[in-house]
Amino acid sequence: MKLEEYQGVWVFIEQNDRVIEGVSLELLGAGRKLADKLNVSLAGVLLGEGIKPLASEVITGGADEVYVIDHPVLKDYRTESYMKCIMLLAEKYKPEIFLYGATPNGKDLASAVATDLNTGLTADTTMLDVDVDNRLLEASRPAFGGNIMATILCKKHRPQMATVRPKVMKALEPDTARAGKIIEETISLAEEDMRTKVFQIVKDVTKKASLAEAHVIVCGGKGMGDLQNFGLLYELAETIGASVGGTRDVVEAGWLPHHLQIGQTGETVTPKIYFAVAVSGAIQHVVGMKNSEIIIAINKDPNAPIFDVATYGIVGDAMEIIPKLIEEFKQVPINQGGEISYA
Repeated sequence: MKLEEYQGVWVFIEQNDRVIEGVSLELLGAGRKLADKLNVSLAGVLLGEGIKPLASEVITGGADEVYVIDHPVLKDYRTESYMKCIMLLAEKYKPEIFLYGATPNGKDLASAVATDLNTGLTADTTMLDVDVDNRLLEASRPAFGGNIMATILCKKHRPQMATVRPKVMKALEPDTARAGKIIEETISLAEEDMRTKVFQIVKDVTKKASLAEAHVIVCGGKGMGDLQNFGLLYELAETIGASVGGTRDVVEAGWLPHHLQIGQTGETVTPKIYFAVAVSGAIQHVVGMKNSEIIIAINKDPNAPIFDVATYGIVGDAMEIIPKLIEEFKQVPINQGGEISYA
C-alpha cells in the first residue's frame, strides 16, 4: 500500500427517508477543519434512492465534492448493498480519512468496510484532530472504563476511519453561496442478488423523553443520596420546563431507566442549559455533556472535576440549594415551550 496515493477527507452522509441525519452535518463541520489543515478537499458520500437533490445540502454544509450513487436497491440501508458502493468508491478515489456517524447504521457499515479494506477503525470517537506533518488522523475516545482519553492512530493503512458520536461535533452554518462538484457513479446491483430483504421498517413509537433534543436538562448524580431526594430534580425540571437525566451510577441504582443516562455509555447531549447536580464529573460522563452551551454545576465538593467544565459553579448541598432554586424559579414567568421570561 502506497500511503501517498490516498488523499482527501470523506464523510458518509447518512440519510433516512431522504432526510440527512444531523450527525452527518456535524461531521461535515469536523471534516472541514481536518481537510483545511491537510490542504485537501472534503467530500460527502451519499447513497440511496431519489437522493440526488440532497447533494446540494451536503455542499452547503461544507463539502467541496459529493459522490452520489442513486439506485433502487439502496432505498433502505443494508450492509451488503451499501458496503459494495463504499468499496467501489474508496478503491477508485482513495480517501485518506473516512468518517462515519456512530449510529447503528454508521457503526455497522464502518466495521464492514474496515474489514474489507483491511484498515483500522476507531469507534465512538469524541475528539478529532490531525498530525499534519505525518498526515495522521488523531481519533480520541475514552478508554479503560472512561478513566483516560486514548488517542488512536492508524499509521500503516488507509483510509484512516472513525465513527463519531452524534452531538459531540458542531455543524457549520449552511452556506448557500458555496459551490461544489457532484460526482455521480453507477453500480450494478440487483435485488435478487441481495442476501437480505427489507419487508418492513417499524419506527420507534414509544414516548421516551428525547434528551438529545432537549434545550434544558437537569442531570442528577449518585450524590443525590437516594431515589426520594432525586425527586427534587423532577420538581426543578417541571418548574423550568426541562428534561431529567442521570449518570451511569444513577441508572445502575435503578433511579432512572437507561434511555435517560448521559455519558459515554448513554446519550450525548448539547442543550442550551445543563444542570449537573451532585455529579462528580467523571470523564465518562463529561464526554456526553461537555458541549452544552451553559453548564451549571452544584456539588458540595469544591474539588469535584465537574467544576472544570462548568460555566457556573455552586458549592453546597444540593438538598439545600435545589429547593431554593425551585422557589426562585416559580417567581419567574415561563412562556410556552419552557422559555423563561425576564422583565
